[in-house]
Amino acid sequence: MPEQDNPQDKKLTENKKNKKKSRRDFLKGSAIATGTSLAAANVPRVSAVLASESGDSQIAASTTDESDCQPTNPYGARPGGGISLPDYYKPWPAIKNRNMYLPGTEILPQNEMRITFLGSSPWPPNRLQKGTSILVELGNGTSQPRRFFFDLGNGSVGHAIALQVPAPFINDIFISHLHADHYADLPYMYPFRAFSGGFTPLRVYGPSGRTPELGIKSMVEHMRAMNRWHEENFNSCPIGDGFEIQVTEFDWKERNGLCYDQDGVKVRHWPRSHVKDGASAYRLDWEDAGLSFVWTGDGRPDELSAEYGKGADVFVTEGTIDTPTLSALKVGSPSELWEYTIDIYHTMYYAAGYLFKQAQPRMGAICHFEWSGDQLAAESIAQVRSNWDGLFMFGLDLKVINVTKDAIWAREAVIADEAAPASMDPRWFVPPGGKLPEKIEFPTPTMPREVQQEQFLRDLEIDPKLYYPPTMYREPVQKWPGVTLNPREMLKQRGIDYPE
Repeated sequence: MPEQDNPQDKKLTENKKNKKKSRRDFLKGSAIATGTSLAAANVPRVSAVLASESGDSQIAASTTDESDCQPTNPYGARPGGGISLPDYYKPWPAIKNRNMYLPGTEILPQNEMRITFLGSSPWPPNRLQKGTSILVELGNGTSQPRRFFFDLGNGSVGHAIALQVPAPFINDIFISHLHADHYADLPYMYPFRAFSGGFTPLRVYGPSGRTPELGIKSMVEHMRAMNRWHEENFNSCPIGDGFEIQVTEFDWKERNGLCYDQDGVKVRHWPRSHVKDGASAYRLDWEDAGLSFVWTGDGRPDELSAEYGKGADVFVTEGTIDTPTLSALKVGSPSELWEYTIDIYHTMYYAAGYLFKQAQPRMGAICHFEWSGDQLAAESIAQVRSNWDGLFMFGLDLKVINVTKDAIWAREAVIADEAAPASMDPRWFVPPGGKLPEKIEFPTPTMPREVQQEQFLRDLEIDPKLYYPPTMYREPVQKWPGVTLNPREMLKQRGIDYPE
């Protein structure tokens, strides 16, 4: 007899078919089927999972057309080139085979800009991220390009030194606002810069405040008062005018005001909403090369940054991941605290993407952020990509961007943990365009130690003959001997023949 169908088996088979069909229909109408939730230009579309009153999960019907979920390439067809990388994103033409930036080994060509993130963190400090600071270098075909520093947060100067930036050339510092994570290295750096050959005044730029004592002039004045013991102590060394600080304080309310205009470079500023009056953003325009850079500093997403940052080659904003619930779980504080902090102080990643979309730079970047680890990296990028489909990167410490009119290339700098400062070069002490002199004399100290120290302290010092081996003893040099450099001899010892 033919075997009769079992009604129970038949019912199970039908259920399986229905489940497969439901799964196919769900995938067909959701972003999961396209695999484009991170890379596509449009906002990721994810169908909702709803809980019924009975406790069963139900898949909500997707209203998205299948055609709306197709991946798109904002830069047009370029097979093999990625869907979010434009044609101009490619290896730096001069060093196509070098994927890492090796400090001190590359001459920055004329009309090429290099942007290096010296620090990227607000708080807390850690080994991965130092306080916020961005170095912009403008190539002139020599070993010392023009340099501009935007903010100087805690620990950032160490990265500048490791990158072989000579201490005397740490200058032209633009402070966005007076939160300590944006200028904390300034009081530490300037006395040691002077001690290291920075014999000319330091130049600092920044906003005023609602009242005079809240502006950058007042901050620098009190910083020097705080450092008085340090300054007088170091005046026993050759300092020259290195302790002098020329402060350019501009009106914080001014929109698109000009605070720097020299030799074809202009820096403009505008106010930012960052809880307290006196926060500013900057735009640098290098007119000779036709290149530009924007740093918004801290603040809420605003119309002025979108307007004055329009068309910049590299537009850098601060950013905060909008995951307050996860942040609360991470550190044990209420999510409302994170929501409040983000919503009165900062730019969430969604808004950063929106600013990029409004300004349309060649590259958008985020600095001043708490790196949340690989677990949330995809979520961070997804939030930016919800509005911005152009070239983008996170400006983590020691990330380097080279920019020309034709190309942009991003890579990482390689530094040693015990990196030493750049070797002294007598050409540091010659003004641009000046002739190398036959000799260079160091400034005479203005406060030798016998002027600022009681004699009894020197009398308490142990006789050096008691701790030096007899064959190694040398007479202590405790009076300024005068130091004179022979520039050409110094260069010759380094294998450099300087033309007469």
